[in-house]
Amino acid sequence: MKTENAQEAHVGVGDPPLGERLRRRRKELKLTLQTVADRSGFSVGFISQIERGITVPSLTSLIAVCRTLKVEVGTVFTPPKLASPVTRRAHRPIYALGDGDGNVSYERLSAAFPGNVLRSTIIHEPPGRRSEPMSHEGEEIYFILEGSLTLEIDGERIVLESGDSAHFPSTRTHATWNHTSKPTTILHTCTMDVFGDGEPSGDPDNSLAVTRAASRRGVAKKHKPR
Repeated sequence: MKTENAQEAHVGVGDPPLGERLRRRRKELKLTLQTVADRSGFSVGFISQIERGITVPSLTSLIAVCRTLKVEVGTVFTPPKLASPVTRRAHRPIYALGDGDGNVSYERLSAAFPGNVLRSTIIHEPPGRRSEPMSHEGEEIYFILEGSLTLEIDGERIVLESGDSAHFPSTRTHATWNHTSKPTTILHTCTMDVFGDGEPSGDPDNSLAVTRAASRRGVAKKHKPR
């Protein structure tokens, strides 16, 4: 959960809004909305909403769009850098891709060092927040710290409660939805370079493991891809 001592670190303070910067870059490359949507794997409506400031993308969605626009993510988004491999709850800055209570906010946990492949954050999902379905390289883990979250993998919906986890290859189409009326707090770890620290790696097999907190034996439920 957010702490009173945490610093709010919004992206692009004093600069043009995120959507405007992405639109300018798209026009510099003379790309249509349809082209950017097709190359990044999203809908035209989603890209248009980002540019108009109606929708704030998730970290992974922003990375995909930046790759399509051939722009370093650091030019539109600069997350806090960690000076130490140890983080303290009271001193971790909370940052977001845009202003407003309805946006997702993050706390960076993982450090950057040569050979590092894990990127970890605490995600604060506001009520009703839905992410755009996407797929990308690597793998990721969701662990619900507080609240509840609907995770959709290849069209199959799984409701994760506090203490539940899911681990799957990111190449499978996935999306999340906070279907509740309260914020949901998630520990998220992935191998996609969501901080712009370096190149991601990893080659997970095509499986999904969901672990329920209520399972005393810790047996994972596996769902095979369709």
